[in-house]
Amino acid sequence: MIRPIMRDMLFLSQPSQAATPADQQVITDLVDTLNAHLDGCVGMAANMIGVKKRIIAVRMGQLTLPMVNPVIVRQSGPYEAEEGCLSLDGLRKCKRWQEIEVTFQDAAFLPRRQRYTGWIAQIIQHEMDHCNGVII
Repeated sequence: MIRPIMRDMLFLSQPSQAATPADQQVITDLVDTLNAHLDGCVGMAANMIGVKKRIIAVRMGQLTLPMVNPVIVRQSGPYEAEEGCLSLDGLRKCKRWQEIEVTFQDAAFLPRRQRYTGWIAQIIQHEMDHCNGVII
């Protein structure tokens, strides 16, 4: 189900809780909502659809990848970026890492570990900030 985008800064600034298999519908709704906003969005976190769970979805080419309970376990190559967000107006500067390694669970809650670089790494970091209650 496509859900409305949350713009309440108080809600968005609260850290999210770990997701469990009971949150399967949230994963589906998050992917559906991101796919409905592809004209202006390449990633989304569950709190952006009103659910404080550690779930993000990232557009990678033709695929929308959900990542459950993601954790950055390694990072390198700091740089300054300027980003926008569906939940916010305008652009803001932030610090990002060129390369990250992330552990997460897939939509079936199976453990994964993957390295990402460049644009995809930046998107993941932005969405993980949402999970931590960080507003760029």
